[in-house]
Amino acid sequence: MADPYKTLGVARDASEADIKKAYRKLAKELHPDRNKDNPKAAERFSQVTSAYDLLTDKDKRARFDRGEIDGDGNPASPFGYGGARPGGGGTYARPGAGGGFSSAGFEFGGDAGDMGDIFEGLFGGGGARGGGFASGFGRRPQPKGANVAYSLRVPFVDAATLSPQRVTLGDGKTIDLKLPAGVEDGTQMRLGGKGEQGPGGAGDAIVTIEIQPHRFFTRDGDDVRLDLPLSLREAVLGGQVRVPTVDKAVMLTVPKGTTSGKTLRLKGKGFHRKDGTRGDQLVTLMIDVPADDAALQQFVEGWSDGRNPRAAMGV
Repeated sequence: MADPYKTLGVARDASEADIKKAYRKLAKELHPDRNKDNPKAAERFSQVTSAYDLLTDKDKRARFDRGEIDGDGNPASPFGYGGARPGGGGTYARPGAGGGFSSAGFEFGGDAGDMGDIFEGLFGGGGARGGGFASGFGRRPQPKGANVAYSLRVPFVDAATLSPQRVTLGDGKTIDLKLPAGVEDGTQMRLGGKGEQGPGGAGDAIVTIEIQPHRFFTRDGDDVRLDLPLSLREAVLGGQVRVPTVDKAVMLTVPKGTTSGKTLRLKGKGFHRKDGTRGDQLVTLMIDVPADDAALQQFVEGWSDGRNPRAAMGV
């Protein structure tokens, strides 16, 4: 029942951006792939993840701040332990002598039947007997099993196109995981009930996405960048050239007299955004001149260009 604010090391008035920054720092330090010989790191990783999930859910965060739920997201017992409410409000009951509870000067014995009689007298008839509480005072839910952390390496192109990923869980079962729009390196996905079993049911599986680098594509926000080699002839004369994208190859028109470094844009060929749109592919043209071409060398020796391409630099 850890305090999620303390788990992430942030103040209670921390912004969502501060919470996300703190989580990413801790997740990077505690990731199971980096701590294979430290089982405590995996447990701490799960705790940090659970704290992040609670604090980035506005409704759950507000309920925790009001003392309605604990750090695990379970309903807070009306006679919980620990003195002050998480939000700094009133006082809860504390353990009394003999295993009972004391609060505001009252001492309750450890016998559940006596407790039911007391509540029946205070709040009227209808109190549950046989270990139960009066109406409105339910038993604390049994704890669920521990969450289990997984790391999923996703190919660059699959991440850009949101291709489903097949995941094998610890119990040997496989599922097809649908990547969310806006996926990025470090994105976490929660699979309900796929963790360890516990008295109150199974915990969750927390899958951390790790996007693998590509041999010629790179990511720039939601855009994809590509350096495209051109022959000297293609650069001078222009024309259409075939270009790879994360979807499939397309034809790109190169203007006449293109110089190295010129960037062209292919709309909608980038990563999927959360709002349903896509980024673009930015193609930077790079002229590739052969090192040993006698005919080209002979041509250039007989050709003169009176311009100074570095004049704008003052040299």
